[in-house]
Amino acid sequence: MTNPSDASITSNGTSTRNDTNSSTAPGADRASSPAGPSSGARPRTLSYLAAIFLFWGLIYIPGLASPPMMDDVDSEHAEIAREMLSRHDFVTMYVNGVRYLEKAPLPYWIIAGVYKIFGINEFSVRLPLTLFALFTFLAVFWLTREIAGEKAGFFSALAIGTAIGPYIYTRFLIPDIMVCFWLTITMLLFLKSLDQAQPSRWVCWSIGVATALNVLTKGLIGVVFPVAILGAYLLITRNLRHLLRMRLVSTTLVFLVVAAPWHVLATIRNPPRGEAKGFFWFFFINDQIYRYLNMRIPRDYDKVPFLVFWGLVLVWLFPWTFFVLKGLGQVPGRVSSWRERLEIEPRAALLMAVWTLFVLVFFSFSTRQEYYVLPVLPALAVLCGTWLSHEEASPIGSTLRRSGLRMSAGLMVIGIIAFIVAMFILVVTPAAPADTDFGNLLQKAPGMYKLSMGHLFDLTGRAMGAFRWPLVATGIAFLTGTFFSWFFRKRGSPLRSNIALATMMVVLFYAVHVALTTFSPVLGSKPLAVAIEKEYRPGDMIIVDGAYSAASSINFYTGVQLHMLNGRYNDLWFGSLFPDSPPVFEDDASFAKLWLGPGRIFFIARNAKSVDKLKPLAAPYYEVARSGEKAVYSNRPAS
Repeated sequence: MTNPSDASITSNGTSTRNDTNSSTAPGADRASSPAGPSSGARPRTLSYLAAIFLFWGLIYIPGLASPPMMDDVDSEHAEIAREMLSRHDFVTMYVNGVRYLEKAPLPYWIIAGVYKIFGINEFSVRLPLTLFALFTFLAVFWLTREIAGEKAGFFSALAIGTAIGPYIYTRFLIPDIMVCFWLTITMLLFLKSLDQAQPSRWVCWSIGVATALNVLTKGLIGVVFPVAILGAYLLITRNLRHLLRMRLVSTTLVFLVVAAPWHVLATIRNPPRGEAKGFFWFFFINDQIYRYLNMRIPRDYDKVPFLVFWGLVLVWLFPWTFFVLKGLGQVPGRVSSWRERLEIEPRAALLMAVWTLFVLVFFSFSTRQEYYVLPVLPALAVLCGTWLSHEEASPIGSTLRRSGLRMSAGLMVIGIIAFIVAMFILVVTPAAPADTDFGNLLQKAPGMYKLSMGHLFDLTGRAMGAFRWPLVATGIAFLTGTFFSWFFRKRGSPLRSNIALATMMVVLFYAVHVALTTFSPVLGSKPLAVAIEKEYRPGDMIIVDGAYSAASSINFYTGVQLHMLNGRYNDLWFGSLFPDSPPVFEDDASFAKLWLGPGRIFFIARNAKSVDKLKPLAAPYYEVARSGEKAVYSNRPAS
């Protein structure tokens, strides 16, 4: 590996190294460069790693134990791990006692292990994703370090570690940050294999293990992505013969040894029964192939518009978006050059471009969600960090320095606008009274709830009055962070400029954390769960109006199985078809019988329309608690 400061940099930012021996480059350069494993490199490497840990800790640790769990996917997936432990069944997953066959198991195995150590709580749920975020940042550091030096590695890790996308999509329990990690590790190993005349068993078999773990994390894309990306790269570089050197037979066997057992056991233990077609049909055909083709049953999802999907890549990379776009300029532009013996940086830049393009094109024809772009962020962070290292190594007044200064100026304009908008909202919206139910300040937009960020469309001017401190912090962070970023670049210190941007994001993410805590009564149901626990006695029943996902956090916090009124759809529909499905799905007649019967019922009303379902029963009902527009009613007065 060659450190950027040891290479001559052209005006367009490309490196003019002399790596002519493909079997030793970049390894020969790594041994003698400041970024290599010499004793002099260790203090610098440790400093970069310490900085990565510091920013990760400042950003991610505050969110480990708060806010409370959200309803829907967050607590629903957390419940999978809880039932694994209670059932001692790590093959067939369950939610609320109903088979849940649409997810790969590795994230829930890990969470179940954390439950065993730290107990069942928010901290245990969030710790694995928080750690995988750190693992991803470190993997990006080592990948970029292999390509362009440790300073480039630091900049890449800083970019992805302080970008919006990874933070937002580790606030609730989805495994996509784990996909980022396995893909990054796979690409690092693949680049190592290109530098070996005969790739070692360790490298090839490690690729097999990483790919298998990706499959156990997210399903078929875990193998489709690496195989397609690496295959496409070797095809366009006319190096398909490299596949023959990658020990395909033994690597495939290693992959199958890791990935196959769970799939085989799940198929055996969940055969077709009655109306249920079995694990194989639902997991592979329905939830992956049919979902991709927009034919999944039931169709409980929506699609992000095509242009929005691609544009969100730039949003999730903020505040490094401009630098990422510059980094894309490092990709060799001439098709003919792809087939030449490329140096390490152009070769890696081409691989990062193939990685990015394949994932985006792949999902462009599927049922797109906002977070599906997450697996491309490590690749773009590598390009960003490499460009930033070239800028930092170039002389003052060079084309790269002037370009970096212009981009910092553009960010400062955005920062000034963000400050003005935040202060305007602060001035024109009165503070929400302390005892106001936040849900009453919103205007519901249920048509948007199929999107992961759909509740943002509920916000109104009145609701913004509840976010006064987050608004102040956001406005000041944008103004000062972008100003100092420009100031330090103006003074000839891109490193300090980048640190200023990263520090801005620390403050911004803390403001987001506070805002999520304020929003939590709407996103989750913990206050209702606490109120129910105070009144609950063995034999009582909790019934939610509609699907389980509407109040799944109550199940997580109380540990009590929920019944659903007219809620046999969405995630639990398929599991309900199995003959051993518990009788938790109620209709109007069975609900009326339970409500008028001798047992105590807690009814979770999602809104005023839910309350209307109690009025025709001609029986009293008593409010137990209210939070975030949701309420709990009982057919018995409080004790």
